[in-house]
Amino acid sequence: MDSSFQEALRASDFDAIRRFPKSDLHNHVVGGGNPAWVSMKTNVRIDPLQRKLTSMAEMHAWAEEHLGHLNSPDNRLLLIEAAFVQAASDGVTRLEGGEDIWAPRFYKFPAAALTERLKQIHSRVAPDIEWIPQLGMSRHCLFRDLDRWIRPFLELGFYRTIDLSGNEFAQPIEKFKPIYRLAKEHGLGLKAHAGEWGDADSVRRAVEELELDEVQHGIAAAESPAVMRFLADSRIRLNVCPTSNVMLSRAESLASHPIRKLYDAGIKVTINTDDMLMFGQSVSDEFLNIYRAGCLTADELEQVCRNGLSDD
Repeated sequence: MDSSFQEALRASDFDAIRRFPKSDLHNHVVGGGNPAWVSMKTNVRIDPLQRKLTSMAEMHAWAEEHLGHLNSPDNRLLLIEAAFVQAASDGVTRLEGGEDIWAPRFYKFPAAALTERLKQIHSRVAPDIEWIPQLGMSRHCLFRDLDRWIRPFLELGFYRTIDLSGNEFAQPIEKFKPIYRLAKEHGLGLKAHAGEWGDADSVRRAVEELELDEVQHGIAAAESPAVMRFLADSRIRLNVCPTSNVMLSRAESLASHPIRKLYDAGIKVTINTDDMLMFGQSVSDEFLNIYRAGCLTADELEQVCRNGLSDD
């Protein structure tokens, strides 16, 4: 990547921005596809969110209303395919995501068979993309279930990261320590959602308790200089989703988004989509939107883009 990425931002040249290599490290995959492509395949129009929401309950209600008709094994695999289609069309060369560990119960076939389906989608749709397969977990699930569900996936030796998402207040973060120790023993990178709905201390607590390498969102850390110093000193990367934060009322606007404070504090941040079916913004859109809002400069955004293209 050279200064022409900056020039593309300054010229608002979306097509040029899209051609540059980018990462999407915070993508829930099942919700990460291109809305137009999904609508074409299902003959059902899917319009991204048009108004701000204020709670996860509202978010889940929106998803049920607009995506609930796709709740079948075949359609779920179609949605995963849509995420690879979207990434390939947007110049994403590094995509992280996968399935939740409860999914074999839904598909009614085992972890190994599900993993083969995911591999086939990647190979068929976007073989040139570096796919970082991730195991997702829901924060409301009981430990005994998580422990039972994750082991067949870990035995495959294929997955590279683990993520915990869902209601940050469902259970204390300490409940998940045994699962994270097990994942670490199997060599997985450790990630979790924190500081989206919780406060700055919740971000630090998640990092310390689970020994995280990265945090999904983590924007509440901007409330505390001490927590930001801790993250910077610990070299914890935050995978931020600007439009998602604004549309879920976690940030007032793109212009005042906390990524500005986090960047200035020396924290490695990346820009990602979260759930494109809901928020309707590609990675290229997100970069251009943040630039147009005056939140980060073109040269700063080039560095942010670089942050996601390696694990250094």
